[in-house]
Amino acid sequence: MYPALSPGMIGAELPFEECARLAAEVGFKGIAVDLTAAAEDPDGVRRVLEVNKLAPAAWGLPVEFRRDDDTFRKGLSGLPEVAKTAKVIGALRYATWILPFSDERPFEENFDVHKTRLRACAEVLAEHDCRLGLEFVGTGTMRKGHAHEFIHTQDGMLELCEAIGTGNLGLLFDSFHWYTSHGTRDDIHKLSDALVVDVHINDAAEGRGPNEQIDNERRLPGESGVIDLTTFLQGLQQIGYTGPVTPEPFSQRLREMPPDEAVRTTAKALLKVWEQADL
Repeated sequence: MYPALSPGMIGAELPFEECARLAAEVGFKGIAVDLTAAAEDPDGVRRVLEVNKLAPAAWGLPVEFRRDDDTFRKGLSGLPEVAKTAKVIGALRYATWILPFSDERPFEENFDVHKTRLRACAEVLAEHDCRLGLEFVGTGTMRKGHAHEFIHTQDGMLELCEAIGTGNLGLLFDSFHWYTSHGTRDDIHKLSDALVVDVHINDAAEGRGPNEQIDNERRLPGESGVIDLTTFLQGLQQIGYTGPVTPEPFSQRLREMPPDEAVRTTAKALLKVWEQADL
């Protein structure tokens, strides 16, 4: 596995080439690629990655599968061309999150809709050797006030992957959701590299337990010490995970920094917990 940067997750708005050069300079080994820029010049993006010795991190799935059928079909129709671009670059990991509730559909109906729509996406991606990671959102406060609960645990998301059955699905595994779903070391050891497509790493807010955390109020890795990131990272290493590990701190403080300072601050935090885990 390798430490990766997603400029968009920290609000670092820099030209891709400049951001890649800075990411490599401060110790990242991977970087997320902007889909629009990649479509305009996929060979150029690939060259930037090669020059800076950076691996591509995961892409966001560019299909809106949470809304009506027409919106879904429109997004799906554009996916083959996007996947073709991704293969040129070598960026073969896609990821998306699954809402842990619905105000319209009971659990079983919602499960069937997700199974059908995500299977259609996964089949397209499989044609281009791409994988799809699905993120379970463990934050209990997100489910309050909604009519129907939906998948919000590791086991539940793996059941959905198995039901889809295309063989190229796994988890987008996030330390925050591992923590808020009361995940353990043993839960990580149930996984394998084949079952983890992408990883996000964050810390949680001070003074709150797993059940009180708020989804968009997080910290940089190691900033609060609430989440046992040593166990998290070592567990991933022990199962042989080979993909990117990307901070997603939802930090307004970072977004208000100059972009280069935000990148450096994020790298410092991630590499510190990396070292503490003896990686």
